[in-house]
Amino acid sequence: MSELIYIPLISLTILIASVVILWLWSIKLDNASIIDIFWGPACAIPVWVAYALSHGYQPRKLLLFCLVTLWALRLAYHLARRNIGHGEDPRYTAMRAAAPAGTNPHIFTLKKVFLLQGVIAWLISIPAQLGVIYQHPQQLGWLAYIGALIFCVGLFFEAVGDYQLKQFKAKPENKGHLMTSGLWAWTRHPNYFGDATIWFGLTLIALENPVGLIGIYSPFLMLFFLTKVTGKSLLEKGMRERYTEYDEYVRTTSGFFPRPPKK
Repeated sequence: MSELIYIPLISLTILIASVVILWLWSIKLDNASIIDIFWGPACAIPVWVAYALSHGYQPRKLLLFCLVTLWALRLAYHLARRNIGHGEDPRYTAMRAAAPAGTNPHIFTLKKVFLLQGVIAWLISIPAQLGVIYQHPQQLGWLAYIGALIFCVGLFFEAVGDYQLKQFKAKPENKGHLMTSGLWAWTRHPNYFGDATIWFGLTLIALENPVGLIGIYSPFLMLFFLTKVTGKSLLEKGMRERYTEYDEYVRTTSGFFPRPPKK
């Protein structure tokens, strides 16, 4: 039982050290946007630590490790390809500029971006950490299979949505136009919906043992941030200003959960 306490604390320590190193690198690059690329690995590092430090190699431990790793590395690769070479995201430039008078802007970014995201990533990863550490029952049950299926649905929406948007933007004739086809006709944010769905699936896998109830908040926390804080709400403010057809897109297309487009 002590593993359920000391392993998550070790993972938190390693994760905080990682984001501080990343913050120092961001100062050298003059680009805080690298934290976005690190989001997937930030959620995965605690799971990797739990996998390395916990005893035994039961099916649930291996399943959670593989699924989290697949999600984290795919997301990091996608964001790295999209962001590297395009400078700092204006959000972070504006955040430093808005730092209170007399505050070191880099220290402000450390607290408000890097450390905050590190703590949030650790909290979100708790179900997967606990599922890796506490491996009873030893065999996978029906919740694990349902959770894995839900994870696959989420990964499909996230990966295919990202790919469709990338292909759309690669065509010169689409410059200045809004992506409204494919999965983007069913939801305005297939990638965010996929992200949330992935963590609902991982949490279900961890819930095969009552210990998993400790982390039941995780997918709801992810859903809250994706829809109300850093994801959907923040993105849609800028899109309404950039695209004249955005109001019509809002009328016909679900804001989050997929459904057939309205006529």
